[in-house]
Amino acid sequence: MSYGYQLSPTVVPYGNFDPRADAEILRKAMKGFGTDETSIINVLAARSNLQRQEIAVQFKTLYGKDLIKNLKSELSGNLEKLVLAMMMPLPQYYAKELHDAMTGVGTDECVLIEVLCTMSNHEIRVIKQAYEALYGRTLEDDLKGDTSGNFKRLMVSLCCANRDESFDVDPAAAVEDAKELLRAGELRFGTDESTFNAILVQRNVPQLRQIFQEYENITGHAIDNAIENEFSGDVKKGLLAIVKCVKNRPAFFAEQLYKSMKGLGTDDDRLIRLVVTRCEVDMGEIKEVFRQQYNESLEDFISGDCSGHYKKCLLALC
Repeated sequence: MSYGYQLSPTVVPYGNFDPRADAEILRKAMKGFGTDETSIINVLAARSNLQRQEIAVQFKTLYGKDLIKNLKSELSGNLEKLVLAMMMPLPQYYAKELHDAMTGVGTDECVLIEVLCTMSNHEIRVIKQAYEALYGRTLEDDLKGDTSGNFKRLMVSLCCANRDESFDVDPAAAVEDAKELLRAGELRFGTDESTFNAILVQRNVPQLRQIFQEYENITGHAIDNAIENEFSGDVKKGLLAIVKCVKNRPAFFAEQLYKSMKGLGTDDDRLIRLVVTRCEVDMGEIKEVFRQQYNESLEDFISGDCSGHYKKCLLALC
């Protein structure tokens, strides 16, 4: 979605970039007995995703070896997962995460929501192309086969990537949409989910902010409350994710990071995905919001939750 936020990446293209020199450092770090993880992290965590792709090309040119295969054989555990995620072009990485979320028994709806409810039309289209190239199937077909009911309708609608992305606000139309949402939810017995789907999937972000404000003016409470009361299960999570992103996208991602680490055990797959995909976009802003919301810095949270070179690499990206 075009949210109109300032970008605040924590990983930016490296200034004096020399892919050949980087390839040599990585080769040295993996040659002989033992692996120099620190050198690998120092190089890869300080380069942009595109620069890492260039290093891989240089590595193959110089040594006739596949850098990703080499890294895979030299690293293990969560550090291996993190570094391999960093080495994938982002559209392919998102496509892989979506595919993994729908493969096997059950579906990881969190991944579907985290990607489809937060992306711009262009991003969704690029991910769809990558998905089809990798798996020979369309993302839409797999979503249809793997989800059901109102959640399926929401995912398929978002997958169409047809949101209005202008910044035009029509106050009169916002009042009408707010009334429509009220009639479709709180003012009727049962909920007309299709109205929520149509409005939340199609309207541009500033217009949605205006609609939510009008809804609050009419009812005296936030649209979130209505969704909490009127919906259940995955469609509720999906609609709330859209609302949260419209109101404050960095806050949505700060909450996802918090949830990946709080409680018993860490959801490392989720933590890796969030750090790898946000570090070149808005991680600076996410960190600020994280501190405000949880009275602790994201770095401290990661340090208390992760260890070793895996922790070092996550912190370098943040």
